[in-house]
Amino acid sequence: MPMSSTKAPLRLSENLDDAGRITTSGAERLIRTVDEFSGISRSSGCGELMAFATSALREAENSDEVLAAVRDKTGIALEVLSGRDEARLTFLATRRWFGWSAGRIVNLDIGGGSLELSSGGDEDPDVALSLRLGAGRLTRDWLQGDPPDKRRVAVLRDWLDAELVDSVKEIKAAGKPDLAVGTSKTFRSLARLTGAAPSGAGLRVRRTLTATGLRQVIAFISRMTAADRAELEGVSADRSQQLVAGALIAEAAMRALSVEQLEICPWALREGLILRKLDTEPNGHETETPLMEVVQ
Repeated sequence: MPMSSTKAPLRLSENLDDAGRITTSGAERLIRTVDEFSGISRSSGCGELMAFATSALREAENSDEVLAAVRDKTGIALEVLSGRDEARLTFLATRRWFGWSAGRIVNLDIGGGSLELSSGGDEDPDVALSLRLGAGRLTRDWLQGDPPDKRRVAVLRDWLDAELVDSVKEIKAAGKPDLAVGTSKTFRSLARLTGAAPSGAGLRVRRTLTATGLRQVIAFISRMTAADRAELEGVSADRSQQLVAGALIAEAAMRALSVEQLEICPWALREGLILRKLDTEPNGHETETPLMEVVQ
């Protein structure tokens, strides 16, 4: 359980120029945020700081340049996770949450820059994939209208189906899942819009997202402006812009995997990173719980 939590929306996947480089404004926002969070960790008395970056920095053409600027100006060296590690660590968190009795799990996680798919019956998945199908990325590339153009939504649906074919074959070949799980804020927001309990009800309340409910939500939110979506319960202002793309990714992945219902897991990459850190501490001793920074 976290002692405290602080978040800041960066949306780096939406701050890429036509050449695939993180923009100057995006890099400056990243540097300010890392510096601010480093200060929070010191004032909170954290004994150790773990700072990680995911798909946006992993794939940016100027990744090395931006990482060097962060290190030079804040003293923090961001560790860039590979896509496979991102999927593996998220799967670990899911496994620990649901336990061994869940059997084979297939896990879906939608981030700003990528979609992670994983499947396995152990703590380490048999298959762990990271696809460049994030909600922020597809919003920038496909759905810039507000509300999004209906034709663009329809074409994106077809494009997603085609993009998922090979990856889904690999996931299905690993074995039929006993449990299908969705992690990430996107899935939690979509589940809330279909009637799942609010966050205030607590972590341990069961929440699900059905394919039928998701289709109904898409029909509703795809006609709304980002400002109107931000007024919906469970949707934050910083996520409202990319919610339609996130919903379309979720719909396509569930359809491709023949999944009619997802269980929503409150743990994801952050918890997976912490769990793996605790697992590998010398002599099995746990250290002070670190402040975790995950840069999307």
